[in-house]
Amino acid sequence: MDDISPQAFVDAAMAYQKTAAVKAAVELDLFTAIAVEHGDLKRIAERVKAAERGVRILCDFLTVHGFLQKETGQYRLTPSTTAFLTTSSPAWMGSIVDFLAAPEMTALWLDDPAAFVRNGGAVGLGNIAPEHPVWVKFARAMAPFVTQTAQSIAQHVSARPQAPKRVLDIAAGHGLFGIAIAEAIPGAEIVATDWQPVLEVATQNAAAAGVSSRYRTVAGSAFEVDWGTNFDLALVTNFLHHFDPPTCVELLSKVRRSLSPAGRALAVEFVPDEDRVSPPFAAAFSFMMLASTPQGDAYTARELEQMGREAGFSNVTVTPLPPSPQALVAFE
Repeated sequence: MDDISPQAFVDAAMAYQKTAAVKAAVELDLFTAIAVEHGDLKRIAERVKAAERGVRILCDFLTVHGFLQKETGQYRLTPSTTAFLTTSSPAWMGSIVDFLAAPEMTALWLDDPAAFVRNGGAVGLGNIAPEHPVWVKFARAMAPFVTQTAQSIAQHVSARPQAPKRVLDIAAGHGLFGIAIAEAIPGAEIVATDWQPVLEVATQNAAAAGVSSRYRTVAGSAFEVDWGTNFDLALVTNFLHHFDPPTCVELLSKVRRSLSPAGRALAVEFVPDEDRVSPPFAAAFSFMMLASTPQGDAYTARELEQMGREAGFSNVTVTPLPPSPQALVAFE
């Protein structure tokens, strides 16, 4: 018989403290300092220009929660912390807290959580409000989180017998999905759509990747803008979950009409099992959509297949993208 304990409830009620600790550590570049200063508290504090007492308490808290190890008064990074939270690592993703833990985002969950449950959704900043600066923050902050997935999809696309020549990247954000394909397929031309301030970030990323000559942008709403036709491939990454099924069908129908006869669309989504409680990350993503969108959700493979068929696609497949918690959804 399992022990009866309030620990899970207490941990959940205090989870904001873990968020605060991670935000502080990233802002101070604490993890890099620990690596450089070999775990010596005094030198770490001097390097991050913070009170030694504050750094000690923060490091101890991070040790309790598995971000660090501590032996004989010295702090050590874990393999995961080394890989993802030291700025010298090519896999660094500390910037994602700038979006995920931004004040305007955390307020959506904490100000009145019962309200979005009662209403079955929220208006909030997560309603993809036109031109809202939070989406520029998203484009700048979340790039490290998707880089590996973008490269995996580019490899998948480039391995097909017929490489796409014209690629549409819908709600492109940072633009990394389209840019990765442009890097993998020298002849591919990318058309990216999003709000103009966000596209400026994507354009900067395209320039940094050296693909500007094959990268074009079209500003506006994905539901209203004329992005053209005869595309070999359309990317709909991390977008469908913002809407209810009828709206997804509307968008996918527009996508299908813009494709060439042999064209297809690829989406990237968090896809829970039919029980909607597994796998954990994909299943929990529905709660993120409940708090941040009017009617968004994480959709099962069966639901995505139904949407695709209603939009006119004859075949829909869902393939996991490990180690990412997401899946690749192909509409053909």
